[in-house]
Parts: sequence; structure tokens; C-alpha cells
Amino acid sequence: MNKLEYYLTRISDSYNVVAAAAVVLMMLVIIVDVVLRIVRVSVPGAYDLISLLGAVAIAFSLTYTSIQKGHIAVDFLYQKLPERWQAGFDVFNESVGAGFFAVLAWQCFAYAASLRAAGEVSLTVKLPVYPFVAGIGASCALLSLYLLLNLAKAIRRMVK
Repeated sequence: MNKLEYYLTRISDSYNVVAAAAVVLMMLVIIVDVVLRIVRVSVPGAYDLISLLGAVAIAFSLTYTSIQKGHIAVDFLYQKLPERWQAGFDVFNESVGAGFFAVLAWQCFAYAASLRAAGEVSLTVKLPVYPFVAGIGASCALLSLYLLLNLAKAIRRMVK
């Protein structure tokens, strides 16, 4: 199980680098667009690029944020529960989360396939949209695997 956690963490780190690069690219597009508007020119497709890069930034940082426990949690009541109850709540949360993100990944891959078959592209810059949707699916699949790993740990804690 430690080996799986190691690989998931490494993949998550590389996904997070992609998310950070997307944020940097978003900033660059915005800066160039604002500066060029001074001379009454704008970056063609800035809206398309920002939308697609925003989706990449959010999706590719999901698993890293979960591993780092960077999400908002209200646990003052949770901490007062016995260890067995905490593990029970964790089993419920991790199983629901893993199932949700597995279904989301599956649907993203199916949607990406339909976008590819239809030849769907962004409006202005004519970028194919399906790789971005497939990337979101890959990120959701990675998060689902991580949540399944946490589910196994929670079941082990509950059984002890």
C-alpha cells in the first residue's frame, strides 16, 4: 500500500505542476491582453484560452490538494468522537467521494470521446476541446484512486 501511495503522490505532484503552469499561462495571457488593449488590440481567443486553462488548473490540482489536506474541513465535533466512529465517518466519506469521482471520470472520458468524434473546437482559436475534458477525467480518476486508498486505510482503522 505504501508503494501505491508513493506513486499516486508522484503522479499528483506532476499534475500539480501542470496546474501551476496553467495558472502562469493564464496570467501571461491576461497581462498581454491588458497591455495590448492600450493600443486597442486584444489577444484573439483570450476568453477561450482562459476558460480552458482555468479548467486545467482546477482539475489538475484536485488530488494534490487532497493529499496535502488543503481543503476546508470543520472537524471540532469530529475530533471529539471515538476513533471507531471517526473511522466510520471516514469510510462513508471516502467511499462516496471515490464513487463520485470515478463516475465523473467515466463521464468525462465518454464526453471527450463524443467531442472528438464531433470535431468540437473552441470558438475563437479553434483548439480541440476533447483533450482538456479527457485531462479532467484523468485527474478525477487519479483522485478516485487516492480516495480508494484512503478508504482502505479507514476500513483498517475501523477494524482495529
